[in-house]
Amino acid sequence: MLNFITEGAPDGTPPLIIAHGLYGSARNWGVLQKRFAASRQVIAVDMRNHGESPHLPSQSYPDMARDLAEVIEANGGRADVLGHSMGGKAGMVLALTRPDLVNRLIVADIAPVAYTHSQGDKIVAMRAVDLSTTTRRSDADAQLKPHLADDMLRSFLLQSLRLGEGGASWRLNLDVLEADMPKIIGWPEVSGQFTGPTLFLRGALSDYVLPDHAALITRLFPHAITESVAGANHWLHAEKPREFQAAVEGFLG
Repeated sequence: MLNFITEGAPDGTPPLIIAHGLYGSARNWGVLQKRFAASRQVIAVDMRNHGESPHLPSQSYPDMARDLAEVIEANGGRADVLGHSMGGKAGMVLALTRPDLVNRLIVADIAPVAYTHSQGDKIVAMRAVDLSTTTRRSDADAQLKPHLADDMLRSFLLQSLRLGEGGASWRLNLDVLEADMPKIIGWPEVSGQFTGPTLFLRGALSDYVLPDHAALITRLFPHAITESVAGANHWLHAEKPREFQAAVEGFLG
């Protein structure tokens, strides 16, 4: 089963499951998870090949959806699901294939479509770090910087660096993520509809959820509504956490 972090106690209502995006982890959501847990139980997962979850030979969305189903079945059998980017696609596939497990669905800045941009440059940058000589995050940051100029992005990736007496290592299965990158940026063949309440929450400055996607979203999720977080790009939960929190809690009611 996936590794997960739980905040709050069961109260008879479905828990909120949080599924992070590519190269992320449950720990990235720590502050927001605690805030959401003020009124409900919240379970943040490490997706397969991320964080402390198992390293497995596939990163397909049907496999990720089955992982989430297993967590939900072990925690009451029904949940509200919040997924960002890759986690949002996994949440959508779960809702379309196992609607019995999903009470309400929140998809953060991703659409049920294939994208053309690869995220492989981050893998190239992480592989450039000499883990055998890295003893501090600042060492790794200096080695990442020639490849990734964005300070926020480097800081995000470094949260997945494990430091120890035996040397440094990435908590990410870079080989599988690289091999399955076409699946990660793609969208699987999946049929059906999810007729439960659904929120597509996009960053107003992001180009991941576009007007051209509206017809497909409505076909798959007929009760979906779309809202935007002003001033936010793709990392809307990190850039505008208070506004993101307000939108999620407003939808969950």
